[in-house]
Amino acid sequence: MNTMVKTRAIGRYAIMDAALIAAACLIPAVSHLTALPLYMLNPMLALLLAGMLLGKDWRNALVLAVLMPAVNCLVAGMPTAAKMVCMVAELATVAGLFHLLSRRWAVLPSVLVSILAAKVVYYALKAVVIAPAVLIGTAWWMQLGAVVLWGGVFAALNVRRER
Repeated sequence: MNTMVKTRAIGRYAIMDAALIAAACLIPAVSHLTALPLYMLNPMLALLLAGMLLGKDWRNALVLAVLMPAVNCLVAGMPTAAKMVCMVAELATVAGLFHLLSRRWAVLPSVLVSILAAKVVYYALKAVVIAPAVLIGTAWWMQLGAVVLWGGVFAALNVRRER
């Protein structure tokens, strides 16, 4: 019986992951079709947080953190390979650090600190991997707004899920 439960969970995660990866691949197309700069809202972070809410296994969030930018790079050509490495590190930092912090802290500070620390990792790696001439492409206030928006939504939905 235990094997059947594990098989169902793996199947559920596979379907969820495929849907989130497909959504990640559609973001550049929607952005081009609508001429909206969706990247400013950090949509992969939103999709990762959705995966963390829908799934309870933090290791699955790490899988998503690697697969979403990698598949998107291969399918849509966005992000570039160098930027993909930075994005994988950023998203993996969010997933891993949130898992560690949420054991002792409340959800909101855990997710906000995780996202902010991931931004530091992203820009530090970007400065090394990509030429530092264009280090920050999105205004800091827009990025801070996205951090607060996605962190707040995640915390609110997570509290609701726990009830």
